Amino acid sequence: MTGSPTESRPSKILKTQGHTDQDKEDKQLQDLSMSKNPRIQRYLVAIEYIGTRFSGSQQQPNCRTVVGVLEEAFHKFIGQPVSIFCSSRTDAGVHALSNVCHVDVERISKRKPGEVLPPHEPSVVRRAVNHFLQKNEGDISVIDVRCVPNDFHARFKAQERTYFYRLVSGSEPLSTFEKERAWHVPEKLDLNAMQEACKVLVGHHDFSSFRAAGCQANSPIRTLDELHVCEVPATPYFPSITEREQNNLSLKDSHTCSVKPEVELPINSFSNSNDMVDTNNGKSNLEEFGIRRRHRSYVVTARARSFLYHQVRLLVGVLKCVGTGELTTSDVERILNAKTVTAASPMAAACGLYLGRVKYDLP
Repeated sequence: MTGSPTESRPSKILKTQGHTDQDKEDKQLQDLSMSKNPRIQRYLVAIEYIGTRFSGSQQQPNCRTVVGVLEEAFHKFIGQPVSIFCSSRTDAGVHALSNVCHVDVERISKRKPGEVLPPHEPSVVRRAVNHFLQKNEGDISVIDVRCVPNDFHARFKAQERTYFYRLVSGSEPLSTFEKERAWHVPEKLDLNAMQEACKVLVGHHDFSSFRAAGCQANSPIRTLDELHVCEVPATPYFPSITEREQNNLSLKDSHTCSVKPEVELPINSFSNSNDMVDTNNGKSNLEEFGIRRRHRSYVVTARARSFLYHQVRLLVGVLKCVGTGELTTSDVERILNAKTVTAASPMAAACGLYLGRVKYDLP
């Protein structure tokens, strides 16, 4: 719901003002972090990690953090301390498919202290840092490295951030493989209702109701470019006997090798498969011993230039309540317009949140 053209006109003014203030603040902080030493090479580093054993991404005293572990690995590689600057902060328990940071490295000879050598190739940096990371729990790794100019800032140059949130629905206890990787909701979720609620929240709004205490952003105004929820195969996903039989029939009928892989079967092929839990009696239709009954698995996607503190988890908390019937679409409008976080539903668990991608216009 976007409202009439007359109603949307003031929002455009707010949007411009919000971006201007944010851009000004970003520029000042970026100037402070710019390296003045021409012998230093700045690297843009993409990392993935399981957030379960981290106390968040940012450096904290006496805590294991993503930045702390990464700085330690770089220190062991180049023989001197470095400072890591992340594009996006993640809380304790939050995971990343791809978070991005930058680091400045001056390559000094270990044999001849004081002698400056040409910068390492990005591929060398990736292999070497991963070597040391794997010796530290192995729950973080570098997935990409690129050389960038010394004024390129991982946080302030980011054009867009995409988060994913995983929910699993069903009365069965959560699988060992899913623990600390998704939010378990015992109730059934109404996917259509959740999708309708997304339409209310997407767009340019004052998201004060989805801004946790302690948020340091100057303005609660944000533009949510995408908010979407869909059902996906259970993860890790292994095809059932029904799906394997369907795939074999497809192979016979097509007489070609262009059949899609089993994992790309349409939603109804797994959401209605015979080995799903029968919600009426909690039993599987297939009387096979030792086969785990599947949960329904859902992913919420949120995409924007930037987010407020805990905004995604608060949004998912409301969507979950819509899915269970505790809230309606009208309630979501009321919460958004209330402009206070006390109006929102309880925040979703950290373990289901994944930073999926940080987008740049790379030089």
